[in-house]
Amino acid sequence: MRHDHAPGRPPRFTRRGLLTTAAALPAAALLPGCSDGRRRTTGGRITLRFQSLAWQQDSLKANKQLVAEWNRQHPDIRVQYVQGSWTTVHDQLLTSFEGGEAPDIIHDASDDLADFAYGGDLADLTTLLPPRLKRDIPQRSWETGTFAGRIHGVPFLQEPRVLIANRAKLDRSGLRIPTPEHPWAWEEFEEAAQRLTRGTTYGVAWPLKEPVSATLNLALSTGGRIFHRHRDGKVEVRFDAVDQLVPRTIHDQLNVDRSASRTTLGMGGSDTLPGFFAGRCAMVPLGFSYRQQIAQQAPKGFDWTVLPAPKGTALDQGVSPQTLSIAEDCPHKEEAMAFIDFLLSPPNMVRLALGDWLLPTGQEALRDPALRAATYDWATGTALAGSLYSAPAQSVRGYPEWKDKIATPGLQEYYSGAIGLDTLRKRLVEDGNLVLARYQR
Repeated sequence: MRHDHAPGRPPRFTRRGLLTTAAALPAAALLPGCSDGRRRTTGGRITLRFQSLAWQQDSLKANKQLVAEWNRQHPDIRVQYVQGSWTTVHDQLLTSFEGGEAPDIIHDASDDLADFAYGGDLADLTTLLPPRLKRDIPQRSWETGTFAGRIHGVPFLQEPRVLIANRAKLDRSGLRIPTPEHPWAWEEFEEAAQRLTRGTTYGVAWPLKEPVSATLNLALSTGGRIFHRHRDGKVEVRFDAVDQLVPRTIHDQLNVDRSASRTTLGMGGSDTLPGFFAGRCAMVPLGFSYRQQIAQQAPKGFDWTVLPAPKGTALDQGVSPQTLSIAEDCPHKEEAMAFIDFLLSPPNMVRLALGDWLLPTGQEALRDPALRAATYDWATGTALAGSLYSAPAQSVRGYPEWKDKIATPGLQEYYSGAIGLDTLRKRLVEDGNLVLARYQR
């Protein structure tokens, strides 16, 4: 699963083309991680390499400050900060694992871990986790980093999808303003988009350049899963009525109600913001971290607000949190876990969340007043934290190919009106199960 990217997580290159990507990587990105030279301690001091994917200014500052604080407090266990990149991390890790040069502590996202977890590249953290950390993060979050019953990633930052809305247009419409306690149902959202469509203003703009994760994760609210795991562990694709409600709503807004702008179908989230600021749409479904970009770029006086995503049978939605893992080849796993425990202490988790404008998974950090403020609607996002569950697709082997070859073109054609729901279903299910079967022999 690749998210429609957000400021907290830029778009990635394809998983394919490993050799091309690896050849293009800067030399610094391929520096040895667990090389023979680093395995040896120097004067009793251990050195651990921590590859971080932080990239925003505030996030970079928080990560580097925390590494420096650890090193001051632990002179015998030095952590070396290594800068990675979201756009190349999958292929870069493939290269480093194959060459025995992986970083000791790996920052990634849970949807990117399956290949490495099943391939034996990531350490099983189940018995290494400190009790405090295990208790603080809820089980629904641990499931995002669990593969075949073993924990391979510690989930620590997560991002709900929300509706960013033009407050003035909402107020003029007379619509009921949804809250996390009383969100719109999907039918109400459809009606609201119609009422907000006036003149040259569309009710909603869906950025659907990467449509799969948005569709699948929001479908969790209607009970949709699409991927169903049998007792023998094999996964089957289905596209039942509960799976169809969200994509049908989006399709109808674009092609029947005309309450959604068709020009944004090929856009990423950032591409929709100029039109949103100019009043060409009243609402944009985006990741929660887009608030930072909006706060920085919105014209002076532009009034916006954050609304929860619509509710089906529940307010649930799928997420793939950012994670911290330990390389299986790391010779100092306990020390690496001690650093992760330090990095994810409640106060430090708050610092990381504020730096990325994301939500922490830790329950104690979520209670911090800074994350419950009305400013920038932090409180709206925090109220949604209990509704975030593991994205249905992320532990499915073969999902990347299903997504790239089947689901992405299928959903793009369906949303554009080029094919109908029956054709989409045939592609997702029949063609999709043929893809998954190759990974489940």
